[in-house]
Amino acid sequence: MAVLWLDDVRADDLSTVGGKAASLGEMTAADLPVPPAFVVTADTYRAFIEETGIDEELFEAVDVDADDSADLAGAADHAKELIEGTEIPADIREEIMAAYERIGDNASVAVRSSATAEDLPDASFAGQQETFLNVTGEDLLNRVRECWASLFTQRAIYYRQEQGFDHADVDIAVVVQQMVDAEKSGVMFTSHPSTGAPVVTVEAAWGLGEAVVSGAVTPDNYVVDRATGEVTDRTVATKKIMHVRDEETGETVERPVPADRQDEEVLTEAELEALCSLGEDLEAHYGEPQDVEWAIADDGSGAGAGPDGTVYLLQSRPITTISDGTSAQGSVADGGAVETKDGQGDDSEVVLSGLGASPGRASGDVRIVNSVDELDRVQQGDVIVAAMTTPDMVPAMKRASGIVTDEGGMTSHAAIVSRELGVPAVVGAESATEQLDNGQTVTIDGEKGSIETGAAETDDHDAIEEVRPQNPVKPMTATEVKVNVSIPDAAERAAATGADGVGLLRLEHMVLSLGKTPERYIADEGEAAYIQQIVDGVERVADEFYPRPVRVRTLDAPTDEFRQLEGGDDEPTEHNPMLGYRGIRRSLDRPDVFRHELEAFRRLYEMGYDNVEIMFPLVNDADDVRQARQLMEEAGIDTDRRKWGVMVETPASALGVERMAEEGIDFASFGTNDLTQYTLAVDRNNERVADRFDELHPAVVDLIEQTIAVCREHDVDTSICGQAGSDPEMAKKLVHAGITSISANIDAVRDVQHEVKRVEQKLLLDSVR
Repeated sequence: MAVLWLDDVRADDLSTVGGKAASLGEMTAADLPVPPAFVVTADTYRAFIEETGIDEELFEAVDVDADDSADLAGAADHAKELIEGTEIPADIREEIMAAYERIGDNASVAVRSSATAEDLPDASFAGQQETFLNVTGEDLLNRVRECWASLFTQRAIYYRQEQGFDHADVDIAVVVQQMVDAEKSGVMFTSHPSTGAPVVTVEAAWGLGEAVVSGAVTPDNYVVDRATGEVTDRTVATKKIMHVRDEETGETVERPVPADRQDEEVLTEAELEALCSLGEDLEAHYGEPQDVEWAIADDGSGAGAGPDGTVYLLQSRPITTISDGTSAQGSVADGGAVETKDGQGDDSEVVLSGLGASPGRASGDVRIVNSVDELDRVQQGDVIVAAMTTPDMVPAMKRASGIVTDEGGMTSHAAIVSRELGVPAVVGAESATEQLDNGQTVTIDGEKGSIETGAAETDDHDAIEEVRPQNPVKPMTATEVKVNVSIPDAAERAAATGADGVGLLRLEHMVLSLGKTPERYIADEGEAAYIQQIVDGVERVADEFYPRPVRVRTLDAPTDEFRQLEGGDDEPTEHNPMLGYRGIRRSLDRPDVFRHELEAFRRLYEMGYDNVEIMFPLVNDADDVRQARQLMEEAGIDTDRRKWGVMVETPASALGVERMAEEGIDFASFGTNDLTQYTLAVDRNNERVADRFDELHPAVVDLIEQTIAVCREHDVDTSICGQAGSDPEMAKKLVHAGITSISANIDAVRDVQHEVKRVEQKLLLDSVR
């Protein structure tokens, strides 16, 4: 038989129908609401290539050197043309179309590949899933062949060649399922996807579920306590677009959500209750937490869903992101993240707002800091209010319960350091130093970005630290997930995330905290003291993470930050310091000072810290690399034995990375904060243009993807250590592009670990569908 109906499919049929179809068959057998579907079996794919006689040519075509990009691309194109250009034998074609007609006269169906070998290990980047929506008529046969052809994408060929798998041993099945004309759809986790806590999480948006799954829309979010049925968290998002079926063409298209529905709550209470009930049934059936795709049809029947429509389950798979080392009780901390609360004191009033830069709620007395001379005013538990923070304010920031700044965005000093310290922060509040008074009690919400008068319910940070899992079991990922560290004091907290190492340790925070420019400190305290300060700071982090790698960026502070220090009067006055005398250009111009940094690295290697890696910032071209390498060698650092590399922060460095690779770099790391501002001409610290700062802008993403491709050709590792590394959407793009590692802020490591795991597993499934 060419096809099997879901009624006849069970989990034991994995090798015949693939994982997706086997799961749907299990749900059908459990009498769960699954739309009718049939499976074009793996045996049918095998019969197709053998009966048409294309098998020999197909397997010969894809037997190429996978490291040769041109040969790989040619093999994938040849396989695609061969499969899609070959007629399906009449008996198979007739059986598929007869099954289709049983679903309905000219029915609209979804066609999806279904992997038959989903348990293959380490299959990241191995293939490409094909999903086609709103397919009708004879076009079904074309889509089936396209699913078959997805076995031989460049990713799939490369993976199997690298792993030594025989292309002839891999099969694929195809699921053909009646489309649900969804008014609303989304995903559901039957338990918490990170901790396994007994809560149901539902995401919902208008139209077809592709918009939610692809991340094209921000969905409504519901968290429901399974024990009580109480909705403990409800977030209604602004849903600007939806995916729907075009009535004229039958194709899936993107449409704007009508203005009056963009901020309307998607689910009724009855629909939410029905989804949660089905989630409990699914978890009970499979015996483990499930990740579910669902849809609600606007058919007016009310069956199982209340007054608005019928709930359908489209797919269910185990949640694989739950870490054994985390709490499953949903207590104060969830996977190490700080909870926030919506409650306000009876007398509280929101008086200011800005960007929520570091999550959590905190109350305290205002201490306005206009200069470093006023830092001694800050007592334990105060809320620091400043125009902006600087590295020499870090000791006071550690004492504070919260931080508020007039200026800055999500990548400002205040935002970065507050997240590392776990201190709630609101940045870009514009007039906080003018509108708030010294000694005034306020409550800040570092997630919402609000500042309220009076003391309100806040997070118990001591309790949070007690329950935060130490050295948690991290998801196993092929892509390394590292952590950014700005100050050595954050090393222990950073190591507790389970990160694979430090992707960025900023040297300037150690140097600027000395209160003097490097030149003045050396003049006053001596070269040995300056070198020792660097050694001590890096050693604390390298020791905490050993043997995990710690990538240290050499000094990269703009002149306006140096000018605030003792000795800063000698610094040049620059109209735009971010474009000026900083990074490698300053280091190469002042080799007498730069050599002290390199001497510190040499001593660290001598002490046995072979996990330390050197990274040069704001490199533009191969000439910068050549000069830096020469200075390393003059300092006694073996550049062939030690790992070193560059930051890619300008379009010039991205476009010139091949020539830098030829100079011997081991890695290239994206500094997306600078790369974005230089590519888009947007000052990242200017709140007036903050809405234009977009690390996911196509131009930025193109530069990153091109750089990764070139580096892979030259066996140069790639990583990201900018703010964008903490964004799950960027993480998804980077994993797809083949990046070696992603470095995230301390508070985002766990989320990025799980997102990377999710993307890699999806690629694993895609590879064999």
